[in-house]
Amino acid sequence: MNLELLRELSEAAGVPGQESAIRDIVTRELSPMAELSTDAMGSVTARMGGSGPKVMIAAHMDEIGFVVRYVDDKGFLKIHPLGGFDPRMMCAQRVTVFTTEGPRVGTMMPGVKPKHMLSADEANKPLATTDFFIDCGLTGEEAKRIVPLGSMVAMRRECQEMGSLFTGKAMDDRVAVFVMIEALKKAKNVQAEIHAVATVQEEIGLRGAAAAGSGIAPDICIALDITLANDIPGIPDDMSVTKLGAGAAIKVLDGSLICHPGIVADFKRLAEEKGIAHQMELLPMGGTDAGGVQRLHGGIPSFTLSIPCRYVHTVNETVHKDDVQACIDLLAAYLESCHDAAYAKKSK
Repeated sequence: MNLELLRELSEAAGVPGQESAIRDIVTRELSPMAELSTDAMGSVTARMGGSGPKVMIAAHMDEIGFVVRYVDDKGFLKIHPLGGFDPRMMCAQRVTVFTTEGPRVGTMMPGVKPKHMLSADEANKPLATTDFFIDCGLTGEEAKRIVPLGSMVAMRRECQEMGSLFTGKAMDDRVAVFVMIEALKKAKNVQAEIHAVATVQEEIGLRGAAAAGSGIAPDICIALDITLANDIPGIPDDMSVTKLGAGAAIKVLDGSLICHPGIVADFKRLAEEKGIAHQMELLPMGGTDAGGVQRLHGGIPSFTLSIPCRYVHTVNETVHKDDVQACIDLLAAYLESCHDAAYAKKSK
């Protein structure tokens, strides 16, 4: 498993609508083995395989982040969120601001008094996203000159190995992009017509997947995404959703779709036959690209294969190497065998 590629994907910056750095990595990795195209929204599709049913794989490139919405006279930047950051996780973070003169490091801080000056009531007041600003060390004149409104602001965090774990920012959903790339390299004798799509703008409404799915009109859609691994102190076992190290997560449902039972059964059967560690997943809220595709063209059999992840929508998103490998192996096995699936829509 190429952990350096996973590290590169995670550390790259790409908020919704500004995913070009990740698209370049995907293009570099898949162009030697597939026919590539980029749609009007920016999603990149790798077409490969045979002439069987069309199978769309979707893994989103974007990460939750921000754009600059206002620059004040002192050079401080106010931000607009793209995706669901919990304000409790935003305090005292380092960020990268993409200016007209290149990336600049900034600090993300809330506009509140320091602890030494807080009253009891002020100390207990919850923070909101609108409380935060970015300090890049610029004067007002400098900031207004080189930081246009709409400039990307991404969290800044290096990836690190911790034993069998890998932690960093944007594992949602760069680890799934990684799984897609590695599974396409691993799969052999694929008879289905594969359309592997690195999608844009998932975090703000599954937009890129819906556009790509409309154009591809697949017979089957397989989304790849992270899911919650709440196997940590403070959360009851019945709310863990998945557990790190227990294998690939075979989704039954989430807030955006009920997975096609035939695809669920096939993934479970393949995992059992090939001895691939797996667990079943029911995610009560949240959604994936499959939810944006399944309603197209009168309905498309859709499913999500999930990578368990701790500390989702933080800069410390953490996955287990064995789970990542299990997802690669299981997806490759499915691609090798899905050409005769009875539930394929058979659009041809």
